[in-house]
Amino acid sequence: MAAISFTEGDLLCPQCSEIYYLPVLLKCGHNICRVCLQKFWEFKGCRECPVCRDVSVLGRPAINLALKIAADEYQVLQTSSNQEVCLLHNEKLKIFCHNDLEPICLVCQTSKKHNVHESSPVEEAAQLKKNEISDKLESLRKKLRLLMKTKVHWEETKNYIQSQAYQCEEEIKEEFEKLHLFLREEEISRLKVLKQEEQIKTQVMCEKLENIQDQIKTLYSTIGDVEAALRVKDLTFLQGYKQTKKRVKCNIQDPECIRDILINSAKHLGSLRFVIWKKMENIVACVPITLDPNTAQSNLKFSEALTCVQYSSKQLLPDNPERCTSRMCVLGAPGFTSGKHSWTVEVGQGKDWDIGVAQESIKRKSTVFLNPSEGFWVIGLSNGDSFWAQTSPRTKLVLKQKPEKITVQLDYDKGKVVFINAADLTTIHSFKDRFTEKIFPYFSPGLCEKEKSSSPLTICPQTVTVYVK
Repeated sequence: MAAISFTEGDLLCPQCSEIYYLPVLLKCGHNICRVCLQKFWEFKGCRECPVCRDVSVLGRPAINLALKIAADEYQVLQTSSNQEVCLLHNEKLKIFCHNDLEPICLVCQTSKKHNVHESSPVEEAAQLKKNEISDKLESLRKKLRLLMKTKVHWEETKNYIQSQAYQCEEEIKEEFEKLHLFLREEEISRLKVLKQEEQIKTQVMCEKLENIQDQIKTLYSTIGDVEAALRVKDLTFLQGYKQTKKRVKCNIQDPECIRDILINSAKHLGSLRFVIWKKMENIVACVPITLDPNTAQSNLKFSEALTCVQYSSKQLLPDNPERCTSRMCVLGAPGFTSGKHSWTVEVGQGKDWDIGVAQESIKRKSTVFLNPSEGFWVIGLSNGDSFWAQTSPRTKLVLKQKPEKITVQLDYDKGKVVFINAADLTTIHSFKDRFTEKIFPYFSPGLCEKEKSSSPLTICPQTVTVYVK
């Protein structure tokens, strides 16, 4: 079939005088835009041709496909032609002005507005600007990777919070089952506090995850739009360059470091029996400090009351800011900023251990030396027979007998840490310094080749007596 040719006049609708949009062919042979025809018929109230007034048959007029294709092609040609020609001088846009960031023609280049501006050919400028946008796009991709990685970490943290809450709940219930029924109110009260903390912290993580998901969607959208912009023709790309450049400017901040987001297990479980004992006016065992599992290295496991720690198989734990990952250690709770404090540690038969105190700002993710300049005031046993005070350089301690229980005495205000053999009350070693921040008890049970042979460090309970007057 021979191709049908149309002149420019053939492509204009007789009703609206614009290029045809969905032209339909009437019985009389005239063409008209479908929308124009519908409006005309509604206005006239009859189905007649707007050109010759011939009445059309019932039914929907068919689209003139050949005319529609010709009109569409002419529209595209006109649009493309207009985009490549300078509106002021009707010359082709062959130059790119780097000062005004827009394509110009050769006449524009010599005009007063542009003659002192830096310019270059469109092809050269397009390649230069594409490279510039590509570099910024890579920065967006890097940001997206960081957000995706953080999102996964936060999802794991949210799940761990719920797991912690469940574990704490079970242990709290077990402790309360050992008491009488009239203490149920205390149990309910503590579970409510725990549940509130879980809900609040889970809600915080949900909100942050929702926020980071929105940021990820935004970056996905931006990257998609920029990638699409980079695939278009050079001139089209440069014409939209200003907008594209605005899109690649990333105002999304790096993910924040979420501190103190884990369930405060030490608050819920630490010295639980002691608190209940005070309300029952009975004698119970209590410890002056408890171990904080949120600061523990992942190979450490704890007793239910958080008073005993030993080496174990590795656990999957969140890498929260408080956790010590560079050393096999855990910090105690609470920390101290004043006063005198004392606790006794049963070191057992372990071959390697360290105990003492550490300041809050110690480096928890990188390896450091255990000495006062790094924020540690610690003594320890090495290879089962050598006792050391971790000074700089470290000091070997000569002891008459191997201690099984060591009392740590902290006088914050005087800057003293004293280690005493609990068996004969002899002083093992003393540190004298000046404390300027919060100090935490420090425990390291050391490495062990076999988990079953690992020796725990245990915080000894104190004997408390109630005097009734």
